[in-house]
Amino acid sequence: MPSGQRKLRVPSEVAELVRHFHPELKAKIKAALRDILESPACGKALKDEVHGLRSYRVKRLRIIYRIGGRWIEIVAVGPRRRVYEETFRIISRIEKRNK
Repeated sequence: MPSGQRKLRVPSEVAELVRHFHPELKAKIKAALRDILESPACGKALKDEVHGLRSYRVKRLRIIYRIGGRWIEIVAVGPRRRVYEETFRIISRIEKRNK
């Protein structure tokens, strides 16, 4: 599927968090999101509890995302030391709702 057909899904909580970042960091995140849309496999594939997700590095932050058929969903954005734990909590919460 050509990359131009993919859409980006950003949950409102993530958008709100990014909205409060320094303008320089916001610009880097926007550039990273363009990279992800252009080449979805550019991020590092995650393992274990967060298998199926990818991580893209932006300075000390990570953008955690999932590739779907026609979309790329941003799951979390945050500092490396916390974002993986937060992502696991988000995924666990979604799985509980879907049961």
